[in-house]
Amino acid sequence: MKYIVVLADGMADEPIEKFGGKTPVMAAFTPVMDEICRLSATGLVHTVPDGFHPGSEIANMNILGYAPAKYFQGRGVIEAAALGLDFEPDELVFRCNLISLEEDILINHSAGHITSAEASELIDALNIELGSETVRFHAGTSYRHVMVIKGGNAHLKCIPPHDHPGKPAAPLFPVATANEAKETEALLHDLMNRSMAVLANHPVNQKRRAAGKKAADAIWPWSPGYKPNFPSFKERFGIESGAVISAVDLIFGIGKLAGLEMIHVEGATGLHDTNYEGKAAAALEALKRHSFVFLHVEAMDEAGHEGDCDLKKQVIEDFDRRLLKPLYEGLKKMDEEVAFLLLPDHPTPCNLRTHVLAPVPFMLMKSSVTPDDVQVLDEESVKKGSFGEVEGSKILELLFSKE
Repeated sequence: MKYIVVLADGMADEPIEKFGGKTPVMAAFTPVMDEICRLSATGLVHTVPDGFHPGSEIANMNILGYAPAKYFQGRGVIEAAALGLDFEPDELVFRCNLISLEEDILINHSAGHITSAEASELIDALNIELGSETVRFHAGTSYRHVMVIKGGNAHLKCIPPHDHPGKPAAPLFPVATANEAKETEALLHDLMNRSMAVLANHPVNQKRRAAGKKAADAIWPWSPGYKPNFPSFKERFGIESGAVISAVDLIFGIGKLAGLEMIHVEGATGLHDTNYEGKAAAALEALKRHSFVFLHVEAMDEAGHEGDCDLKKQVIEDFDRRLLKPLYEGLKKMDEEVAFLLLPDHPTPCNLRTHVLAPVPFMLMKSSVTPDDVQVLDEESVKKGSFGEVEGSKILELLFSKE
């Protein structure tokens, strides 16, 4: 038996007036997903444990069987693992966005989805101007980077920038939650303010403005933590080997910490222009070598953060036609049975442009599971599914169950 999880990041949503009260996945034309659904059992899964913010890091860790309360040490260290970085125990690691500001308003969490090449130049400039024996920056993918403070204190309240588009930036800066973190708070504020001067007239930003694109106006450090210690996926589930396919460092980082192979697909961007076909082909090839594949698609989440319901509907249809179709056709031709699980990690409603805490629909297709009467996968249909409501930490147990 082989196993694949297809994670449609942020696909779940809320009713949208433009779609006649339907969600984007209800409004989208998804014949392949519908066909798989008719052969599956369905339900709702609570991907985020009680007491946690509905971030992708929390939901995906939980789905993969790593209880956030025990293993989560901040998003920065997870993404750093994907970059192959290692740290000393006293080094505090942050996820560090490049963001866009307009008169001190946080207008975009991604600097207009700046390219990795452009961002790398800016990170180099930040290291030259702001880097020291205490502070250093590491370039990641697009707007997603890593910042390290040696001796930093993690008792901080840090706000994810994608949660507050259109809000004044300064009141959202990191705040110490204990006296011993006051020095780290002051350093963060200083770095954020000084980054604006470093980036203001950088040639990369000048070119972006001239082209009518958003500029990378500042850094935004958040989700701090120290070096984590994960048991391997094999230790957790007894699965001999596995792989993770994504365009996002966060997902690769979780996979690497779990001992999964990281598979990078050329042209995989995490956006609407991602290489869907390449991801499907990579997943089929990976299943020849591994027992388990985690295939992550980011485009729906980014469309939700942009508040673009038409784009979200489009990328769901692209996902169905360009990824699920070749993947499903390939799975049917495999010599060995493949158990198939599809779900989002959290809702990203277009009307809110951020993640919300709510259960999401899932479907599981495997020979030992009797299909239910649900005909299409969406937020409402699966309420009649045979699985009912499931805790996220148990979802892989359903997938791997021998019953």
